[in-house]
Amino acid sequence: SLCMQNYADELDDEDVVVLDTEAEPFELEQPAERSGHIAAVDGHYMYVWGGYKNSQTTGFFDLYLPRNEIWIYNMETERWKKQMTVGNLHTSMSGSCGVCVDGVLYLFGGHHARGNTDRVFRLPLRTPALCWEEMKDLKGLAPSCKDKLGCWVHKNRLVFFGGYGYMAQGAHRGTFEYDETSFMGDNPGRGWNNHIHILDLEKSTWSQPVTKGNAPSPRAAHACAKVGNRGYVFGGRYRDYRLNDMYYIDMDSWEWHEIVPQQGPVGRSWHSLTPVSPDHIFLFGGFTTSRETLSDAWLYCVSKNEWQQFKHNHTESPRLWHTACSGPGGEVFVFGGCANNLLSHQRAVRTRTAHLILSPSVMRSGSRKTK
Repeated sequence: SLCMQNYADELDDEDVVVLDTEAEPFELEQPAERSGHIAAVDGHYMYVWGGYKNSQTTGFFDLYLPRNEIWIYNMETERWKKQMTVGNLHTSMSGSCGVCVDGVLYLFGGHHARGNTDRVFRLPLRTPALCWEEMKDLKGLAPSCKDKLGCWVHKNRLVFFGGYGYMAQGAHRGTFEYDETSFMGDNPGRGWNNHIHILDLEKSTWSQPVTKGNAPSPRAAHACAKVGNRGYVFGGRYRDYRLNDMYYIDMDSWEWHEIVPQQGPVGRSWHSLTPVSPDHIFLFGGFTTSRETLSDAWLYCVSKNEWQQFKHNHTESPRLWHTACSGPGGEVFVFGGCANNLLSHQRAVRTRTAHLILSPSVMRSGSRKTK
């Protein structure tokens, strides 16, 4: 199963029979359930691409979703629309990073049938035909090939942190640690890193900031969010641990700070972290060290350095490797994810409801309802 195979201590690619077909396009008015996809917001539209679904016909076999399909969710009408894309996006992937800047969707990294990638693609969204373009002429030292990393946008720059993949070629600032279980046959080993890379969109240049302070340990399947000039990182997997530590990096000084709130969420990977106000970040779901899939939700208040558990009506919808985007009214649109332990040899159970709408409603105190 590719769902199991793409776990952070993956089987390597020679152990996976790769079907030469991508999953058939779906003619439904809703996207197929999936995990490991990307979701990014432009205006009141959320764009969903990639990831993989569990094949209905072959049981164990997870199939990557078609690379030439993008699903667009209108957060005001709550309707989905599928659009086909053209261009030179070469493969379907999971565990990529996707963000929107000024009407363009940027895609970096990920895992495909033959391993990890470090390629960058852009998809201008405000044109009648959607055409992927590879950003081939980038200057500077690119990140290593990896997936399950975190990203955010700051001043027309894309900032990437961490991930799981091949060892970097060249002198990268930061730490890489091999995953001892990843050496199979003659495959190159993979591991975790805590590298931070910046892609400057105006200069088309990669760079690494010189950071100060104690950086987070190498990790993957963590979650990131930006509030003001701070990039926040929570949790993720490092070796056999799923962490509950929290850091932010100040993007004026590039100094890391570890923050230690009072009681907060249990350690996890494959969760989501979403800014919902200038002072609040919303955390949802994930997967624990004891291999439990979570449905809890938490609200972190930046000014008080305090976590509060957020009560909601979807506790029967645990999920990991989902996406969560905030809408114009502060609501959070959670889409996709996997409901069971990806290591178990049962069929991966995708979630019963493809998406949830949660309203942390920190703007409208008192109206803590769930749609």
